[in-house]
Amino acid sequence: MSTPIIRVAVVEDDSRLRRTFSDILDDADDCECVGVFATGKQAVQGIPPLAPDVLIMDVNLPDSSGVECVAALSPHLPDTQILMVTVYQDPETTFEALAAGAHGYLVKPVMRDQLLAAIREVRSGGVPMSPTIARKVIQTFRQHEPNRGPRSGTASTSRLTFSSEKHRAELEAETLAPREQQVLELLVKGYSYKDASKELGISTSTVGTYVQRIYEKLHVSSRREIVDRLNNPLT
Repeated sequence: MSTPIIRVAVVEDDSRLRRTFSDILDDADDCECVGVFATGKQAVQGIPPLAPDVLIMDVNLPDSSGVECVAALSPHLPDTQILMVTVYQDPETTFEALAAGAHGYLVKPVMRDQLLAAIREVRSGGVPMSPTIARKVIQTFRQHEPNRGPRSGTASTSRLTFSSEKHRAELEAETLAPREQQVLELLVKGYSYKDASKELGISTSTVGTYVQRIYEKLHVSSRREIVDRLNNPLT
């Protein structure tokens, strides 16, 4: 049985990188480049009819922000996984992109194998991130965790807010226990339950229990929704 081909579109203003990404995709056995776009306007107009499985999106475009493109495209591409590939690695840009609808975030330069692995991971429901980005997600989460003081039977809540020139996000988030935070960190990095269990020295079923608690506290129903749920209060 042949492996399904992953249809990928690319939005990148650098002509050299557009060619490089296109060549990498077409040379891969399980990927196909279905379109390349140099501007946000071209992307917003040309990508919806293609309905790619994965969309590679740069942030710095000549006529708009890649984040704005993601926000405009996401409602029309419910089955498309969006992967940011950019030089920007500041928390503000990262979280704005995730809040707009991105499912992964890689920092340039990106090697061939890293790009293909991220495409496959995001297509299968993972949340690929460059290590520096994953660390900043967790660091920001921990920095905004409210001081709980003495433990009580009820988890405390805190309203976390952030404002930028274009975005203001507000969300009530329950605090996570230390072990839940560890599991969350591994989920954000794209670990499977099996790999997380090995990393933490606990059983796979125990990981599942922690994941369920995290889902309940963050009000999500899947791994993919975790980052979308986290980025709003953290941004």
